Amino acid sequence: MSSNADIVLLPDAGPLITLAYADALDVLFRPAWSVQLVDMVLHEVTRNQTPTSEKLGLWTKEKQLTVLPTKIFQHYQHIQATSTATPRKNNLGELATQEVMNGFALMEPPKTGVFLFEDHKIARASFLLPDNCRKVSTRAFFAVS
Repeated sequence: MSSNADIVLLPDAGPLITLAYADALDVLFRPAWSVQLVDMVLHEVTRNQTPTSEKLGLWTKEKQLTVLPTKIFQHYQHIQATSTATPRKNNLGELATQEVMNGFALMEPPKTGVFLFEDHKIARASFLLPDNCRKVSTRAFFAVS
């Protein structure tokens, strides 16, 4: 069984933006799990100037959060730098999070990942996760944390 130290909370863009608006980002630390960000998700919430983008960038630096690299984000940056076409943006954060969680499954022992999401489409979608990982809605997260 995993201890709290072995569990990594991976918030999607939606929960990050909502909590930034509410000045409540630190509630992500309530379960005493490690909070880490997927590079593509961090890019999604900071790439455009919005009321929350600067706050999220500063919070990430202030808390010294680990930003997990993915091939998805690397590919996105490559297309952005080398192509005249606009790179695809839809669902890249979720795909990158799946990539990270698949990597967790390959670790010995496997690391437990918890994907925190708000988008109701993710709850219904075939968001494939390894056995050691979970997806949790923001509502459920706050009900138990």
